[in-house]
Amino acid sequence: MENQFEFIAIEGVIGVGKTSLAKLLTKRRDARLVLEEFDENPFLPKFYNDRERYAFPTQMSFLASRFKQQQQMLSKDLFQQLTISDYIFEKDRIFARLNLDDDELALYDSIFNIMTGISAKPDLVIYLQSNVDRLMENIRQRDRDYERHISRSYLQELSDAYNHFFHHYNKSPLMIINTSEIDFVSNEKHLDYIEEQIFNEPIRGNTHIHIIPD
Repeated sequence: MENQFEFIAIEGVIGVGKTSLAKLLTKRRDARLVLEEFDENPFLPKFYNDRERYAFPTQMSFLASRFKQQQQMLSKDLFQQLTISDYIFEKDRIFARLNLDDDELALYDSIFNIMTGISAKPDLVIYLQSNVDRLMENIRQRDRDYERHISRSYLQELSDAYNHFFHHYNKSPLMIINTSEIDFVSNEKHLDYIEEQIFNEPIRGNTHIHIIPD
């Protein structure tokens, strides 16, 4: 059975491999790729050095960038083919809730609540989970300058926030894949299995948890 999707979004904590999976599936399915433009956020390196001071400008810069992309994704010609993205717009508030103080969050929410109502809705969301040890190792291996200051405690906070968010998520069908013990970048069988679950398995209900077999 072939699931006919127009828009798939892949989500997960920093270092889990969402961008890598989006790129691999895009190539296999001849899809259109939409990637989060985090490298264009001028505040991000400063945020990892001084989280409290730069949280608000970092968050607002991401919000503006992501909303601009959402507007482009809603253009009438975009969904003539499958589109795969490495984020969903709603995830922006996970970071806001984690990093902003009460006054900043109130101001942020006044803008976010307007934007989220007119953002693109995925036909399927894939949430990649991983343990913090694996996330730390992935971040170490890709060795981005501004990510060297990410602490284990921050990753744990973020992982807990993501798990809480997706435990309650019901806006789109949701597939959860635990990636702690798999390598879909280097092991083609793992990627084959993920692709099979996404495109050839019927969706029953809102949440599917698929663990790659040995």
